[in-house]
Amino acid sequence: MSEQHPEENYEDVTKYDLDQSDEEKLLLAHNECTFIWSNKEGWPVGVIMSYIWRKGAFWITGSEQRARFAAVKRDPRVCVVVTSTGSPIPRGKAITWKGTAVLHRDQATKDWFYPELATALQGDPERAKWFQQFLDSPRRVIMEITPTQRIGYDGAKMGKDTAAWIAAKKAEQQG
Repeated sequence: MSEQHPEENYEDVTKYDLDQSDEEKLLLAHNECTFIWSNKEGWPVGVIMSYIWRKGAFWITGSEQRARFAAVKRDPRVCVVVTSTGSPIPRGKAITWKGTAVLHRDQATKDWFYPELATALQGDPERAKWFQQFLDSPRRVIMEITPTQRIGYDGAKMGKDTAAWIAAKKAEQQG
């Protein structure tokens, strides 16, 4: 079997990494992620959650009675996935971060986090103010996820290379 060049297949897509500047734009522009943890049996479980990217970490919240928060107490190793789909960033960009989670219940964290999340999700200052009141509930906990290992992907880079490869192949066939 003949050896194929990386430009002729998608066996290795590591060269289509998401640039750091594009990653930061994506994380700040979007507010929805897939949050993944392990349940008691060790199975990966994921849900879509709202987040904000602040202070070099992902920040999410929910009622402490949810299984994901008990799971994080058992094992703080989690994963966050963000894609550009549904964001103002062009489609085809994605970032996956493994990380460690810490739960916060302190007033200082609530004081900065609730307004930031409410504004990110609601946009309109009046709506954000009302929404913030719903967030401040007795069993609510705030989760900080500190990234430890990343996998980035930029589909625009892959598309550009693919188009160039197709054009070269067509030129070969015509020439």
